[in-house]
Amino acid sequence: MEYVISLMGPLSAGALVTLKLFVITLALSIPLGLSLALMRISRFPALSRLVGGYIWLMRGTPLMLQMLFIYFALPFVPVIGVRLPDFPAAVVAFALNYAAYFAEIFRAGIQSVDRGQYEGAKVLGMSYGQTMRRIILPQMWARIIPPVSNETITLVKDTSLIYVLALNDLLRAARGIVQRDFTITPFVVAAGFYLVMTLVLTWIFQYLEKRHAKYDA
Repeated sequence: MEYVISLMGPLSAGALVTLKLFVITLALSIPLGLSLALMRISRFPALSRLVGGYIWLMRGTPLMLQMLFIYFALPFVPVIGVRLPDFPAAVVAFALNYAAYFAEIFRAGIQSVDRGQYEGAKVLGMSYGQTMRRIILPQMWARIIPPVSNETITLVKDTSLIYVLALNDLLRAARGIVQRDFTITPFVVAAGFYLVMTLVLTWIFQYLEKRHAKYDA
């Protein structure tokens, strides 16, 4: 037990890095994903195809590859040539990747709303922006809670990929102690950290689902 308690310090520090990446990624990818979804269903075919190509690229290539490209290859790209520190590079990769997944979730949610809602709003004299903000998007949020929940929980686990950039996240901290002490106990404790984080998220999304279910009833 004393050994497990001694692990809490370094593993908690690693968990803070994991949580920091998780929160920043979520804060950036959700609004970006919503913007991409609106562009994806826009009346401008060129814009829709451009966003569709971006989503295809980000969903069709591994997140780790995207992260390595941004960190190692981006400085050598003509015109851009920017070298990002390890943590900002991870944030950019995660935000761009998850925005593509959220964009498809949001697009499906928006398109699931009955077309009659648009026609009714038009009769009331609402603009497209007002219709989206006041009628369509509130209904979309209620319908996309389950898939957003799944992506959010996946994000918690995907944060472990940042070990390739030598960031001292939860998994890297556990791995370092395992190599030092020759015991798998740190991995077990790290698994407990991940389970607690996903459990909290599960409770939050279950509450949101129940709340919207009562509202719809």
